[in-house]
Amino acid sequence: MTTHLSTPELTSSWLEANQNYLIKATTRVQEALQNYLHQMEDIPHDEKIENWKVSEDFHSASLDSGESSNLEKLCDVFDLSPFERDVLLLCAGAELNRSWSLLFAKIQSNPQNNYPTFSLALEVLPEAHWSALMPDSSLRRWRMIEVGPGNTLTTSALRIDERILHYLTGVQHLDERLTEIEMPIPEADYLVSSHQKIAEELAYTWVQALQETELLPVLQLCGPDVTSKLAIATVSCALLGLNLYAISAEALPTNTNQLNLIKRLCEREWALSDRVLLLDCDQVETEATRESAIARFIESINCPLIITSRDRRRQRQRPLITFDVQQPTADEQQLIWQNALGEITPTLKEHIEILVSNFSLNPPAIQTACLKVRSAKREKQEEEETTNTKIQHQLWDICRNQARPRLDELAQRIELTVGWDDLVLPDKERHTLRQIIAHVAQRSKVYNSWGFGSRSGRGLGISALFAGVSGTGKTTAAELVAKELRLDLYRIDLSSVVSKYIGETEKNLRRVFDAAEAGGVVLLFDEADSLFGKRSDVKDSHDRYANMEVSYLLQRMESYRGLGILTTNLKNSIDQAFLRRIRFVVTFPFPDAVQREEIWQRVFPSRTPTEGLDYTKLAKLSVTGGNIRNIAMNAAFIAADAGEPVEMKHILQATRNECIKLVHRGKNN
Repeated sequence: MTTHLSTPELTSSWLEANQNYLIKATTRVQEALQNYLHQMEDIPHDEKIENWKVSEDFHSASLDSGESSNLEKLCDVFDLSPFERDVLLLCAGAELNRSWSLLFAKIQSNPQNNYPTFSLALEVLPEAHWSALMPDSSLRRWRMIEVGPGNTLTTSALRIDERILHYLTGVQHLDERLTEIEMPIPEADYLVSSHQKIAEELAYTWVQALQETELLPVLQLCGPDVTSKLAIATVSCALLGLNLYAISAEALPTNTNQLNLIKRLCEREWALSDRVLLLDCDQVETEATRESAIARFIESINCPLIITSRDRRRQRQRPLITFDVQQPTADEQQLIWQNALGEITPTLKEHIEILVSNFSLNPPAIQTACLKVRSAKREKQEEEETTNTKIQHQLWDICRNQARPRLDELAQRIELTVGWDDLVLPDKERHTLRQIIAHVAQRSKVYNSWGFGSRSGRGLGISALFAGVSGTGKTTAAELVAKELRLDLYRIDLSSVVSKYIGETEKNLRRVFDAAEAGGVVLLFDEADSLFGKRSDVKDSHDRYANMEVSYLLQRMESYRGLGILTTNLKNSIDQAFLRRIRFVVTFPFPDAVQREEIWQRVFPSRTPTEGLDYTKLAKLSVTGGNIRNIAMNAAFIAADAGEPVEMKHILQATRNECIKLVHRGKNN
């Protein structure tokens, strides 16, 4: 194969001329069949037919438009010999002209053998050579013809590949075997300036490489935003006059023969059209067998290739050039919001800044949000002030929903139903919680408008440590903070994230933070004790990686756009060096008698019937707020089952059950 084929503009005149040319070419092969049959039957035949031969002039002929026919382009790019060309036409004619089946049957003296064979081609066609049937010949290497089952190779049926047949007739489509694993690529209507620059750099890289080598380097787009990477690749190919199609690395077969087939079809597709392959490695699992197949595919495929992946793939032997794709900048996102909102932008300018400071969305997500809001506004004509407030709430809720699909797969979203009255804490700790809320709510003004963010990109994330024994209100406080900020709260159990395999913990944390970046959600990392602890001396590789995992978590929390909260039951076990990197530390004390009485007074909903409850006496029970809530709910079920209001006897029975549970938990610990 010498180069890829330039696809002509498929005008009706070109299609007609191309098909006429194909008919003329197959007709000459038909004449050869008829000539051979006449010789077999001793029937007089035209001297012109007897001396049938395809001239070199006919091989190089062009259409009236000046364009070459698809047949001649195919022969040129795949370097087909005159005999191989005629074998291809022999198989094409069998599909295009039903009358040929009778010729095949008569020549082979068997009505059942109404199909072309290599034996027939060797007998009938001029300049025949055995090498045309070799596995490495152009016809078979590029899967132009298929050899059917049979007792011998030469008498087995030959069939033209469907993709090749359609190409000869002037019809372009992706090979069906690639279509089965193809993934859709959204239209790239608009690129922000930073992404447009990357697209231009991609195109320029290939243009420069073509001047130096035939094998183009693999271009790799890295980053968490899948949509933006696909858009950049699409625009880059468009700048070169090329088209793009994508397949998922997850869909690549691990079987060597099947993998080689897909590779060959992709290479052939590049030769038949202007399609560039994009291999999506974003969702692929790093299982050894599949990773080996992906690596072999990338290293051996001989056509332009773009890879998209979350992280950088290691370069092996083939040149690999990486481009990091970041989310659009804050200024770029504001510009997208303004353009997408159109005429209602002036009334929402300040709200747009707040949206951008809390949510990092790509252009399609922003445009979708604005389309929903503008459609709703047209449907309901309300007073301007009311409409603006409603639009602000709609935009906020739509942005919150954007991050949920990805995060819902990785963490537990907690429904926010609590209020300040549900949290009993000393004034000092309540004040710290309000400070956390203020830092998150005002970070756009302080970092952007007041310039603190321009001094350093480090340490701008807002992190907090909630420390206290189980049941003292750490999760409730996190719910309250998220509710006040109108942000989603996702709980990540660090004990389930930590892996015994080196590097896996960091990978799990990266997936969570990357998914959360778009939504500005509050991340609650529960059971931090499983990851933190006194910094260990590095005695082996596991110790070194354990410290690296903690450092990675803190580093991501420091750069995270949202709020990250860690909870621990053992504050004193956390190394001071780690504590210094956390902005807020809130201690949740074991409630004293006064606080316990306050919790008891609030624990029963107003609709719960109660009778004769002595809150002062109940407060003498030395348990946490979490235990009190468990006891109260259990007592409610006991009372409901007895058909009575909640009384002290029900609470006593529920308390005994809770104490038994606490004893068992203590034994397990």
